[in-house]
Amino acid sequence: MKEFRHCIHCNHTLYHLADGMVKCSKCKKKYSPTRVNQIKHLIKLFCEEENALSASTSLNLSYATVLNYYQKFRHLSAEYCEAEYHLHRNEETQYEEYLYIEKSKRRDKTAIFDSHNFLTFGYGTKVYTLLMPSLGIFKQQFLADNLEGLYYKEFSKFMRTSKIIKISEHDNVIEKFWHYFEQFITGFKGVSNEHFPYYLKEAEFKFNTPISERSMILEQLYFRMPK
Repeated sequence: MKEFRHCIHCNHTLYHLADGMVKCSKCKKKYSPTRVNQIKHLIKLFCEEENALSASTSLNLSYATVLNYYQKFRHLSAEYCEAEYHLHRNEETQYEEYLYIEKSKRRDKTAIFDSHNFLTFGYGTKVYTLLMPSLGIFKQQFLADNLEGLYYKEFSKFMRTSKIIKISEHDNVIEKFWHYFEQFITGFKGVSNEHFPYYLKEAEFKFNTPISERSMILEQLYFRMPK
């Protein structure tokens, strides 16, 4: 196990306690080096796109525990993506709307109301995603009026038109992200509406960030380490 000499929170000198814990002489925080190394290992597996079930097996942890940590990492990924975009938002950007429907539902016209619609902004070699309000609030009204087919047709036409207007280059960073996102999201056996925004931001974070840099960024955010 890696020896701890400096605090992960403030980088000050640590002293070791008889029970195996360490305590910072400055910020006074006390923690277990074993737990810290375990979390760092989980961050590494998350960044390498190891799923929660596989990670729980390799680290001999419960699936629920690993899933809880992975959700925390997704929240941190979202936080990082927001900060990065606001740093670069004045750069030249282009954007496009994307409609995601699970493959198993794509032949069902009523599934349009269960879709996830998000804007994808491209700036340089990176993207930023913004989830739009769910269409589910209109579902019962359109089904009651037998208008789901018409709505599906018009919405699909709008999506094709907007793509021609807003995207200036074929196979640009936005389309590359869409291809990446489709492969990424199908690796999960269904994602709830509640958690979908964080899976979307996880995909954004991983698409934008080289794998060699991901762990360092999430460790700094998780432990609030000095840069």
